[in-house]
Amino acid sequence: MAGLTDRESKQVDRANASTSTPVVFVHGLWLLPSSWDAWTTRFEENGYVALTPGWPDDPETVADARAHPDVFAGKGIGDIADHLEAVIRKLERKPVVVGHSFGGLLTEILAGRGLAVASVAISPAPFRGVLPLPYSALKVAGVALRNPTNWSKAVMLSYAEFRYGFANAVSAEEAKQLYEQYSVPGPGKPLFQAASANFNPRSEARVNTRNPQRGPMLIVSADSDHTVPWAIANASYKKQLNNAEVTEIVKMPGRGHSLTIDSGWRDVADAALPFVRRFA
Repeated sequence: MAGLTDRESKQVDRANASTSTPVVFVHGLWLLPSSWDAWTTRFEENGYVALTPGWPDDPETVADARAHPDVFAGKGIGDIADHLEAVIRKLERKPVVVGHSFGGLLTEILAGRGLAVASVAISPAPFRGVLPLPYSALKVAGVALRNPTNWSKAVMLSYAEFRYGFANAVSAEEAKQLYEQYSVPGPGKPLFQAASANFNPRSEARVNTRNPQRGPMLIVSADSDHTVPWAIANASYKKQLNNAEVTEIVKMPGRGHSLTIDSGWRDVADAALPFVRRFA
């Protein structure tokens, strides 16, 4: 596994030089760390120090990602989780972890490893034991799952696929802007791993929901989310109730899967901040 990038090492050094609680933001599939830029500003305004580690081999820019899609190919959930753990273990204080989509699943994995003082999983991808499979979620995942060779390839969403899977709850004008600003190729492998998790006892898409060191957890759902509908988020929440720590869920009205990057992002951040303040 590749080590920390220069950017990640600098963020760790900055966090360790600070007296503020670190917050690690984990991006999801088809996005880059820059998708958290507005959030990092918001959280730092509220007294935290932010880090935005990438997935292994993430390019620095959307343009680079689109020009070199093969760098994403073959990355699995375990590879990504282990890289993020390596970043967190360089921190001198246990962080808050906030993640969206597959980043939400990774947040649950990291919290289940005892690496978070508190965590916020926003529209988290399902893990082993989460059973609902709504049609809309299968349609989004089908972008990769319809071709078995996509297991080892990178997959790019078309605008129409992005509009359905991410930006269905915003205007067409905003959806196009979000697609151009944020959408990048992503590895197909995590989608196959999540889809097969309930048939594979050794799946990398598994979460330790009972670890007493998990820390408090908030799950955020979007009520119009096609990629991670309420049924999936709520089933994840019910699984997390196995933990003795505080577990809460909130549903954001009128929001789709783009809720962390679209024009309503601040409402989501401001729903997460009070929970984080209670425990960090």
